[in-house]
Amino acid sequence: MSREKEKDILLNQQIRANEVRCVGDEGVQYGIISRNEALRKADELGLDLVLISPNANPPVCKIMDYGKFKYQQEKKQKEAKKKQKIIEIKEIKLSVKIAQNDISYKIKQAREFIQSGKHVRFRVFLKGREMSNPDAGVAVLNNVWGLMNDIADRDHEPNFEGRYINMLTVPKK
Repeated sequence: MSREKEKDILLNQQIRANEVRCVGDEGVQYGIISRNEALRKADELGLDLVLISPNANPPVCKIMDYGKFKYQQEKKQKEAKKKQKIIEIKEIKLSVKIAQNDISYKIKQAREFIQSGKHVRFRVFLKGREMSNPDAGVAVLNNVWGLMNDIADRDHEPNFEGRYINMLTVPKK
């Protein structure tokens, strides 16, 4: 849980409402009872009274072990974080006037990245008068794509962004 969310949760004596709708730990409904009675029930069970829905009329409180609840929430967040897949994008810069042997070297690098599961973005930088003929940059990217299409999928067609023409390739599934 984040620090802000933790501060928003009111426990036991912090709850100011006179009447609350009280729910037990096992889903037992106590109905609408006074705050003092709800605190007494929570104390008898050795648990905490936690304000779940402060905007409801009357506010909803749950009798639960707050420490255990907080621990389980943190555990769930850690599990979710472990299961996240972080996509790494490697960038390879090209120019319009690139020689064929330079392209083959860059393709060799890109193939290594793709085989290790990374995404590869090819960027062609347009200098000076090359801006007036962006088709030359697209032609370079199409040439590169012809050498990469056996192990990669093209995420999108070459697109123009400022002085760059970009193409993103992803590993084949």
